[in-house]
Amino acid sequence: MKNKIELMNNPINNENAIIMQLSVVGIIGNILLTAFKLFAGIIGNSGAMVSDAIHSLSDVFATFIAFVGVKISKCKPDKAHPYGHERIECVASLVLGLILLLTGLGIGKASITTIIAGHYDKLTIPSMIALVAAFVSIITKEAMFWYTIYYAKILNSTAFVADAWHHRSDAISSIGALIGIGGAMLGFPIFDSVASLLICLLILKVAFDILKDSIVKMLDTSCDDVFEKELLDFIVIQTDVIGVDKLHTRMFGNKVYVDLEIKVDGNKTLKEAHAIAEHIHDTAENKFSSIKHIMIHLNPA
Repeated sequence: MKNKIELMNNPINNENAIIMQLSVVGIIGNILLTAFKLFAGIIGNSGAMVSDAIHSLSDVFATFIAFVGVKISKCKPDKAHPYGHERIECVASLVLGLILLLTGLGIGKASITTIIAGHYDKLTIPSMIALVAAFVSIITKEAMFWYTIYYAKILNSTAFVADAWHHRSDAISSIGALIGIGGAMLGFPIFDSVASLLICLLILKVAFDILKDSIVKMLDTSCDDVFEKELLDFIVIQTDVIGVDKLHTRMFGNKVYVDLEIKVDGNKTLKEAHAIAEHIHDTAENKFSSIKHIMIHLNPA
């Protein structure tokens, strides 16, 4: 509910406008940053910065995929998809995770090859422009993380949350690049390759987290105990509810389906029992904005 209120009070006041704004900022910002980092990496003789630039390039595809996934997820239910399209966000997040995974493995392979080859004394020392690019990347990507995560929470979008963490992973990898470039400039050229390897590990960690979250939400996994207890406590205090026989939840993308069985007075008429169920249905969905639908079955006490 809080997120919905924030959305209504937001100057943009439109989900589609927010989605478009996030996507434009993410794509254009990453294209410009990638170009600068790639230029700095090549001119500045830094393998770590080139690796970081490749990571930023993957962010361009990540933001585009998040945009497409969120737009489709907002489509209304149709004959082929009567339950809606929210799960497409999970698919989008899954693709984002795979992009990160492949990016990390590619960077790791190149780094390990350089380290194993040896001949560290023959490695080129990075120049100042590579160090400057690392600073710029850290500041820019951290700002993009906070910007994206703020609106992702308002939209309750798992795809844009994944995209935000993609920005954060890029900022962290730039810190690794900064350390590696700085170390190489101080006379330890192997630090540049080691930094690339650390960037690989950071990317793989984020990829694993995103893939895990996506798969969990695609498997009808139940909500956590905190959410279920809060929902149960809300149900049992409703008028005419004598007890709760069953409460099952399952995640459906960024939404939740609930199956509920409650006990009511067996002497109630069908019309009265229906009114009780309808009241609980409406109040629960209004209080818990993440609930897409709650199915209620009545048992006579």
